[in-house]
Amino acid sequence: MVQISTVETPVFNRAVSAYEAGKLVDAEQLCQQVVAARPQFSDAIHLLGLIQSSLGKIDAALANYDRAIELRPGFAMAHYNRGILLEKIDRHHEALASYDRAIALRPDFAAALCNRGNLLLHLRQLAEALESYDRAVALRPNFAMAHYNRGRVLQDLNRQGEALASYDRALAARPQFAEALSNRGNVLLELTRLTEAVASYDRAVEIRPDFAEALSNRGSALEKLARYEEAVASFDRAVALRPAYSGAFSNRGIVLRQLQRFDEALADFASAIAASPSNAEAHFGEAEVRLLRADFDRGWREYEWRSRAQQLRHSQRNFARPLWLGQNDIAGKTILLHAEQGLGDTIQFCRYVPLVAQRGARVVLEVQDSLKELMSSLAGATEVVASDAVLPEFDLQCPLLSLPLAFATRLETIPSAVPYLQASSSAVAKWNTRLGPNRRLRVGLAWSGRPMPRHRSIPLGSLLSLLDMDATFVSLQKDVKPEDASILSERSDLLHFGDDLQDFTETAALIANMDLVISIDTSVAHLAGALAKPIWVMLPFTPDWRWLLDRDDSPWYPTARLFRQSETRSWEGVIARVREVLTAQISATRGDVVRSGKSAGKE
Repeated sequence: MVQISTVETPVFNRAVSAYEAGKLVDAEQLCQQVVAARPQFSDAIHLLGLIQSSLGKIDAALANYDRAIELRPGFAMAHYNRGILLEKIDRHHEALASYDRAIALRPDFAAALCNRGNLLLHLRQLAEALESYDRAVALRPNFAMAHYNRGRVLQDLNRQGEALASYDRALAARPQFAEALSNRGNVLLELTRLTEAVASYDRAVEIRPDFAEALSNRGSALEKLARYEEAVASFDRAVALRPAYSGAFSNRGIVLRQLQRFDEALADFASAIAASPSNAEAHFGEAEVRLLRADFDRGWREYEWRSRAQQLRHSQRNFARPLWLGQNDIAGKTILLHAEQGLGDTIQFCRYVPLVAQRGARVVLEVQDSLKELMSSLAGATEVVASDAVLPEFDLQCPLLSLPLAFATRLETIPSAVPYLQASSSAVAKWNTRLGPNRRLRVGLAWSGRPMPRHRSIPLGSLLSLLDMDATFVSLQKDVKPEDASILSERSDLLHFGDDLQDFTETAALIANMDLVISIDTSVAHLAGALAKPIWVMLPFTPDWRWLLDRDDSPWYPTARLFRQSETRSWEGVIARVREVLTAQISATRGDVVRSGKSAGKE
C-alpha cells in the first residue's frame, strides 16, 4: 500500500497524477523540478522516493525518504513507505523499526500495523505478528488483508479453528478474495473437512482460473477423499499452468502411487526434484515407491530425506553426536538407537539391535514409554530407556529406520528370524487364566489404530460376519472409536479388555495366548509377527511400502499371511477371503482335536 500527501502546487499535482497513472519517468522529472525549486518541500521529496522505489532506484529512494523524515520527523507516511522499501531489500530489522516509528506517530495506522505483522510473520515472530494484526483489525474491522494474514499466523500456530474464522472474516469483507479461499481450503484440509475444502478451492479457482497453488491443494484434498482420478486432473491443470511447479509434481506422484502407476509416479518425483532439488516430499515419495517395489538400494538412500519431509519432520531429533550409517567401526563405542515414527515401526526395526551389538558396540535403545518393558526381552541392548527419560552419554546415534541403510539391507538379507521379542511368562499365564479353558481356536482381532490413515482402518461392523464362526474372538484394541465402542457393548462374542492393556507387555501376553491374529496394518500386526505368532494382515490396495507388492507372504515376518484389496478398494472381498481361509483352519483344528481324543470345549 502506497500513500502520499499533496498540496495545491500545480507541478507537484501533475507529478502525483503521472505517478498514479504509472508514468514513472514523467513523474520523476516533474517531481525533481518541484524539489529543485523547493528543497524543503517534504511531500515532494517523499513522492520522489516513492517514484524512485517503483523505478528500482533503491539508494536514491532511501535517501529521499531519509531527507523527507529529516525535514519532518513526524511524517508517519514517509516512515511507513521507508519500511516497505527496506523490507523489499531484506533489511528486515530496519524495516521493522520504520513501521514501529510510523505506528508510534499514528497509533491508528492500520496499514502499518498490517505490514508490521507481515514482516514479523516472515521473521517467524508469530505471537508478535498476531498482536499486530489484532490491533489492525480492531481499528479497521473490515480490513480483509489483515484478517487474511492473521489467519496465516493462526495456521502456523496450529490454531486452525481461529484461522478459519479469520479467513471467513476476510471473505466477508472481500468475497472474491481467491487467496483467502485457498488458505481457507488448507485449514479445512488440516481439519479433515475434506468436502468443504474442495468447495473452497473450487471457488478460489473459479475466481482465478490460473491459481496453480489452489489447484494443487485441491488435488491433495481429492486424494484424501480417495477421488484419485479427479485429483490427478487437478494436478494436471496446476503443472500446465506452472511447468516447474515442484510441489504439484510431488503431490501428483503421491496420487499416482495410490493408483499403482509407479513409473509415472517416479517420473513426477524426478520432475519435482529437477525443479527443486531440496523438495524433501518428492525424495520421500520416491523412496516409498522404490521400497514398495523392493528397490532397496536406492530406496533406503532416498528414505533418509524423511527427516525433512513435512509429514515426518515432527518426529525427527537433533543430536550433537554424529549419525552412524554403517560406515565406521563402532567396536567399543556407545551408540544410541532411537525410535521414530510409530509404535509399529519401532517393533519392526528393533530387530537390528542385535546386529549392531554384534559389531562390538554398547547399545542404548530409546523407545516409546509403552514399549520400554517389552523391549527388555530384546537381545543386544545394554540399556533400554523411555523417550522422555534422561539419556546416558553416547558416542554415536542412529534412528531405527536408518538401520536398514546402515546394514545395506536387500530383500534376501532382511533379518527375519523370529521371535525376537518375548512376552512375560507370568503375564502370559495371567491372561490364559483370565481367558479361561477353551479348546476352540483363539483369534485376536485388531481393526483400527490411532492415528491411522482412513484407508487402512476397517469399521468393526464390517468384521461382524466373522464372529458367528466356531472360534473365540478377542479384541486386541486398547482404544476404540465411539461407533465401535457401541458395537462392543452389545456383543458377548468378542471379548474386549480395553484399559487393561496398559502397555505392550500386556498386549504381547494376550497375543501369546492367541492361536491366530487377524489385523490391519497396525502395531498389533508387527507385534504378532515379532512374537512369531500366525498373523493375517488385511491390506489396502496400495499398502505401506514394507508389505511390498503381489505376494501373500512377508520377508519381514515369516508367520505372516497377507490379504490384499483388489482395485475396487473394498474390504468386503478381503473379509470374505479371510472368512473362507479361517473356516478351513477351524475345520482342520476341530479335526486335530477329535484325532487327539479330546472333546471340543474341554481341557
